[in-house]
Amino acid sequence: MLGVLTTALADVRSPSEESLPAAYSLCQNYPNPFNPVTTIRYSVPMRSHVTLEVFNTLGQSVASLINGDIEAGSQEIRFDARNLPSGIFFYRLRIGSFAQTKSMTVLKWGRINLRALVADGPGPR
Repeated sequence: MLGVLTTALADVRSPSEESLPAAYSLCQNYPNPFNPVTTIRYSVPMRSHVTLEVFNTLGQSVASLINGDIEAGSQEIRFDARNLPSGIFFYRLRIGSFAQTKSMTVLKWGRINLRALVADGPGPR
């Protein structure tokens, strides 16, 4: 009886093994466009050295979000673009020979002076 129970348990996977991703992947950030914070999700099937960088349209690095060893699993990081101007940026995930890049849009809108709008009216001056 004990031998049968041991065999049955040997075929059961632990929940953590089942939830590990099968491949490296980089998801589209959400929300996009955003102001000023967005979330970037990515998957790592095994403990790996990971870099995640943000670049402007000239290819200049404007932020290094990750540069280190990350445990296996589905991960996410929040990116605060408060110090960046409005525009299109690219984020690149590198893990060994795997590299994937996606774009994101920072969309900042100015404050409207409602008092001046109400006092002067919306028409021409």
